[in-house]
Amino acid sequence: MSEEKSRFVVSADWLQAELGKPDLRVLDASFYLPAHNRDANAEYAAGHIPGAIRFDQDKIADHSVPLPHTIPSPEEFAAEVGKLGIDENDRIVVYDGIGMFASPRVWWLFRVMGAKNVFVLDGGLDGWKAEGRPLESAVPQYAAKVFNPHYDAGRVVHIDAMRAIVSDGSLQIADARSAGRFAAAEAEPRAGMRSGHMPGARSLPSGVFASKGYFKSLPELKKTIEDAGVDLSKPVVTSCGSGITAAIITLALESLGHTDNKLYDGSWSEWGSREDTPVVTGPPTPSKA
Repeated sequence: MSEEKSRFVVSADWLQAELGKPDLRVLDASFYLPAHNRDANAEYAAGHIPGAIRFDQDKIADHSVPLPHTIPSPEEFAAEVGKLGIDENDRIVVYDGIGMFASPRVWWLFRVMGAKNVFVLDGGLDGWKAEGRPLESAVPQYAAKVFNPHYDAGRVVHIDAMRAIVSDGSLQIADARSAGRFAAAEAEPRAGMRSGHMPGARSLPSGVFASKGYFKSLPELKKTIEDAGVDLSKPVVTSCGSGITAAIITLALESLGHTDNKLYDGSWSEWGSREDTPVVTGPPTPSKA
């Protein structure tokens, strides 16, 4: 039991054995913060997992709003991924450079849009490279497909609904930003944002769910979430800086069988930049457990 892993996470051994299968699509969803000092597009061009398609989260997004990488409409999403040669019945494996950083967001996005067979590569590209596995620099070309979206709007939270959640406490709020940003001990990386957290939120920094890019076991995930004061028998809304790492908490929740969860897409880039949203500073409230 101690080594039981998420059913949504696949190993490098498994993926390497499946490469080239006609129903498999591998997506490089690497995304970095300025502090990482890494260029996702340059790294993809230099060498990626054979057959992998570059999935740029800033391009496949809603550009009509000022927020970063906002979820696109189902129609826009379907059109873009269809051009990449992906349909909703494909087996989709998503990876990023670090491992368990940006890839869970794309895993979540495809599932919200109706794809069922979506997985995340354990260890990411860094782990793949460290094991000396094959890479290629050629950009694969796949015939276009029709992606039929089945959008689950109930899994996405927007600002008005988030205001109501904060006001009435109807859902637990799990925040994936660092403990320092949560407590306002560290400044936000985006200019013009207040520091702190939403009233009632629990701190679950995204980095606690993996070790060197490898997702932790189910018992470890459960302990991490419960130690933060989140009750797995009750609904949860996840949040972070801009909607990317919130999906790591979502992946952990879903891995544990918790399906009553939503993701606040605007996250702190929206909440913290407004003047009319309540903000609390200081460390998280201790768990009553």
